[in-house]
Amino acid sequence: MNLVQKLTPTARQLAYQNWEFGLFLHFGLRTFYEGYVDFDERRMDPAAFNPAQLDCEQWIRTAKEAGMNYAVLTAKHHDGFSNWPSRFSQFSVAASPWKEGKGDVIREFVEACRKYDVKPGLYYSPFDGSADFYTQDAKAYDDYFVNQITELLSTYGDIDILWFDGCGSEGHSYDWNRIIGEIRRLQPQILIFNMGDPDFRWVGNEDGIAPVPCWNVVDATEFSILTEKKEQLGDRLWLPAECDVQMRGNWFYSDSDEHTLKSVEELMGIYLHSVGRGANLLLNIGPDRNGLLPEKDVERLLDFGAEIRRHVGSPFATLAQCDRRDHHTWVYETEQAQMLDLVVLEEDLTEGEHVRSFKISIITQKSRRPVTIYEGQHIGHKAIVRVPAIKVRGILVEITESDQEANLLGLSFHHVGNGNENGR
Repeated sequence: MNLVQKLTPTARQLAYQNWEFGLFLHFGLRTFYEGYVDFDERRMDPAAFNPAQLDCEQWIRTAKEAGMNYAVLTAKHHDGFSNWPSRFSQFSVAASPWKEGKGDVIREFVEACRKYDVKPGLYYSPFDGSADFYTQDAKAYDDYFVNQITELLSTYGDIDILWFDGCGSEGHSYDWNRIIGEIRRLQPQILIFNMGDPDFRWVGNEDGIAPVPCWNVVDATEFSILTEKKEQLGDRLWLPAECDVQMRGNWFYSDSDEHTLKSVEELMGIYLHSVGRGANLLLNIGPDRNGLLPEKDVERLLDFGAEIRRHVGSPFATLAQCDRRDHHTWVYETEQAQMLDLVVLEEDLTEGEHVRSFKISIITQKSRRPVTIYEGQHIGHKAIVRVPAIKVRGILVEITESDQEANLLGLSFHHVGNGNENGR
């Protein structure tokens, strides 16, 4: 166990974990084909791609207002359509009527991210249904893979995330040494998702739910939604988890799934089961055929952002108001009784993850006696603990087991209520 805990994150991994909440954007040619599904046998024509009102600033401005810190756009999905004018494919925006074949969705997306200070990420599907040689000539396909990735990483400035989706790649071998070598040469600071040489990993489901516990150190990654097979890493690595989930029932826009739009209540539950368990949350919205986030999705996302702020934005006390005792206990005391129903803990992960278990106790309002109200086994980047509301005269947070002395980077106490108190 101690050997595991000697593993530490890179500065970029720590930065990524601090981003916490991002926008996933599935958009491309299949946006214009209602009901199109992954690995659909229908042929698609680039002539159908014409998002006449495309406004990437609307996407990213909305994300920023909702409190998101990064965004990941499908540069190329499984169907192989390139959202930029790739010199290595005729199946791209250059073959569409949009902007007379001179448009570039990737450029507009990255520029919008820069304008609103949101970290840009690009999704690239290693599987490509448009390349006949994918299954016929592995070397030729590796050339194509490297050429397209080179375009993406040498044309648009710094890209923060390269998001590889394993779907379709089950059983296919890529020359990862070559591919990763080029990626790291072109952009040494980029963060790679889940495949090749990952910096962070898929949580293993598309429901937005991290398990308990959700450790940052693993020896395997989940491969794709199509298989329960895991990719063995050969060694234990620091790979924080990311939870991806849809706002609606589909990844890409559909005319027929508005009724599946998740409620703010469900989205808040997902947040507490992802960010609240130390993972990042990547929430998907599919821009529509005009190239805009649908109005109802925008409204729901902004309401969700407001609800996150209501939960964790206004603590009545923080780490600065706590006394540290016995190296492993933090105590908050107050003469004015406070209503408590949420505690946020953050471990300092700079030197690795040390906390194995902790407990939260309160000093009761009337009797002023200590009572344990919660026991947990993992803090990691962040643990958000929701408890039934109780009035307290004090709160004690104790690290009950750690493999080395642990430090808290953050600690805050909140009263969220039900949102309807005091006339709200």
